[in-house]
Amino acid sequence: SIVKLLAGSKTTLLDTRKTTPNMRIFEKYAVKVGGATNHRYNLSDAVMLKDNHIGAAGGITEAVKRARAYVSFVNKIEVEVEVGNLEELKEALTLGVEIIMLDNMTPEQMKEAIKVIDGRALTECSGNVTKENIKNIIDVGVDYVSSGALTHSAPIMDISLKNLHA
Repeated sequence: SIVKLLAGSKTTLLDTRKTTPNMRIFEKYAVKVGGATNHRYNLSDAVMLKDNHIGAAGGITEAVKRARAYVSFVNKIEVEVEVGNLEELKEALTLGVEIIMLDNMTPEQMKEAIKVIDGRALTECSGNVTKENIKNIIDVGVDYVSSGALTHSAPIMDISLKNLHA
């Protein structure tokens, strides 16, 4: 399993909200049973500012300012930083966001971003994370790796009722 590939590292494997309609509770439970961690169950579980939110607000600073005005002080704010955009990353850090999502970055880009972050925020990498390429991410040093493949690409268990007898 993917969880075993992360054994011995500081990285925690997370799922995403990408689940089969009406099956989320079961798929999220399967993720936990399999040893990974649930990221968030729905949009109201956490503040995650992605590129579309940032664009609509007019930038990271305004998006974070609006989010902080809206949510309780106990909520963490996660901001997605686009590939290779160190200016966005630095701006998010000056705002005191708690989690930085490194989206679709190469391991080299993630290493550079982690140097800039320097422990001032938790880090999550996302984007096309699979069992085949997670080995390249382990040594980068991110706190979390999120993978939609845990739910949307999980194999289906073939359960037959042929052997049921009275």
